[in-house]
Amino acid sequence: MAVPLFNLAPDLSVSRLCLGTMTFGEQNSMSESFRLLDHAFDAGINFFDSAEMYPVPQRADTQGRSEEHLGRWVRDRKIPRDRVVLATKESSIKFSMKVSGPSGQMTWIRDGPKCLDAWNISEAIDNSLLRLRTDYIDLFQIHWSDRYVPMFGKFEYDPTHQYSAITVEEQLEALGRAVSSGKIRYVGLSNETPYGVMKFLHVAKRVPSYPKVVSVQNCYSLLCRTFDSGMAECCHHERISLLAYSPLAMGILSGKYFLPDGGPLDARLNLFKGRYSEGESRYNLSNSIVTAAVMGYLKIADKYGLCPVALAIAFVLRHPLVASAIFGATKRWQLQEVLDACSVELSPEIVAEINQIHANYPNPCP
Repeated sequence: MAVPLFNLAPDLSVSRLCLGTMTFGEQNSMSESFRLLDHAFDAGINFFDSAEMYPVPQRADTQGRSEEHLGRWVRDRKIPRDRVVLATKESSIKFSMKVSGPSGQMTWIRDGPKCLDAWNISEAIDNSLLRLRTDYIDLFQIHWSDRYVPMFGKFEYDPTHQYSAITVEEQLEALGRAVSSGKIRYVGLSNETPYGVMKFLHVAKRVPSYPKVVSVQNCYSLLCRTFDSGMAECCHHERISLLAYSPLAMGILSGKYFLPDGGPLDARLNLFKGRYSEGESRYNLSNSIVTAAVMGYLKIADKYGLCPVALAIAFVLRHPLVASAIFGATKRWQLQEVLDACSVELSPEIVAEINQIHANYPNPCP
């Protein structure tokens, strides 16, 4: 069954599954990345997501490799550029300095992108174009806000944490110039709040040359449904689609970490234990609430004869505002499990049982 398409924007149809490249250049070599991309593309996936900081965990000597692997694959396979949708993201160290400590400051990117000002946006776009070996980026996204926003395991806003930030006007002006020059086609946000989305829309509406945001890439999974609290209303009325990242909650929802042996040694939370603070704080395997919720979902999958991965992916894809689910895979069989989920439809009985687990353990991995 071919992966269905979704019209994200005018002249931009994306597959409802998007292969994330966060492991390319770290867990996956160039040849392994190519094999995964080949399999995904042959199955109907045309949508590929990356970021200037990837792979993760981020290091100076690997930064940019994910984009490089993706760009070289398109070139070496001689794939017509209009048959793939390339998305990437720009980051600043302002947020990572707050949450990650010295190892997460990414000072190796443009000597430390301390803000998302016009210069940094322009440089990020140009450098991503070079690594992706392309003339244009289909969807360019701001990885996280330049202003203070609680995220990655934090969800309560604290006004005392606010700091000086680059204006939305400056960011949209820089993005508008990139659209006008043909370097990017569309603009999206990531890890955003309803306030942030509406602010970008309000400013863009005032100035015709400013691009309108078409998507928001936020976390959404069985373990994180915070999007439904306020963002869903915002996106529904403003016709903005959700690109749901981490639909498997970094692999937790596959159940592999709850095997008697604790899961494969090369599984991300095992392989990078103690070196991936953002992931470990958000997806805390020692949290009893996380464990109880996951075990509940695994029981539902077993009861109805479903692969746990299929249950998790099918749940995300059934959301009316989800354009595409962004997932990662380091092995072909993992990719195939996600592809198989496209043919799974959850019955009302299954959804009711899912919602009961959610009511008992709401959003343990925000």
